[in-house]
Amino acid sequence: MAHPKQREVGRRARHRRLRKKVVGLPQRPRLAVFRSHKHLYAQLVDDVAGKTLLGWSTKDERLKARAAKGTIDAAKELGALVATDTVKQGIQQVVFDRGGYLYHGRVKALADAIREGGIQV
Repeated sequence: MAHPKQREVGRRARHRRLRKKVVGLPQRPRLAVFRSHKHLYAQLVDDVAGKTLLGWSTKDERLKARAAKGTIDAAKELGALVATDTVKQGIQQVVFDRGGYLYHGRVKALADAIREGGIQV
């Protein structure tokens, strides 16, 4: 089994490779995902302007009382929150940046919940 440090180095390499193709534009920002052991973080980024438009995490006050922090259920609730806030901003499409993580488990649950909220991912 790979040492945790080696796994992180591999993830960062995959993320760099992925970022060569995934670019967030003003009309279709990049939805970047970071997964820690306890929490899940997501942010909308306009790469042209170099600005973060919105950011969310499972630490958000609106989610604290509802779900366990690092679970698939928490990812689904975070995805619903991301979708509602994004629609309020008038954004209908995003580019999904999985951050070098496998499209599986919490990352997939987050993307599916965002799609169910009406955002084209």
